[in-house]
Amino acid sequence: MKEGEVLDGGCLCGELRYKLTGPTLWVSQCCCKDCQKATGTGHTTIIGIHNSQLAIEGTPKTYTNHGDTGGDVTRHFCGTCGGRIFTSGTLPGEFIMVQAGSLDEPDRVSPQSVIYMKDAVAWDYFDPALPKYEIMQPRVQHSAPAEASPRDA
Repeated sequence: MKEGEVLDGGCLCGELRYKLTGPTLWVSQCCCKDCQKATGTGHTTIIGIHNSQLAIEGTPKTYTNHGDTGGDVTRHFCGTCGGRIFTSGTLPGEFIMVQAGSLDEPDRVSPQSVIYMKDAVAWDYFDPALPKYEIMQPRVQHSAPAEASPRDA
């Protein structure tokens, strides 16, 4: 997603709506246990942006737990339909991860990597061309990047 480009999205029932303004910092498929439990799938696709790039209408409910990176993870979702919108946390701080599936046009973004392969389920499929990481992909945008090594495709 390019600088200044705007994508719309929201929850299932429409109570929460948002505008995401580019550029994206990253788009990753995450296989961590938390994402599996939160979505009921093998992975979720997340869009990394700055807090200031998301304008949301409505007030999401939240659920916070302790994440694998050592910080708190807060999931923001609709209190009516349960649709997840974004995730924030103490790590990576000012950055949030928007659920790509909550976009009105999710095909407008494409994953650039797969993270937390250490938790990936055997039946899930990933594009063999994407770089894969056992844990969090090192990113200069994170306030405290974790070390990781690429996993063979």
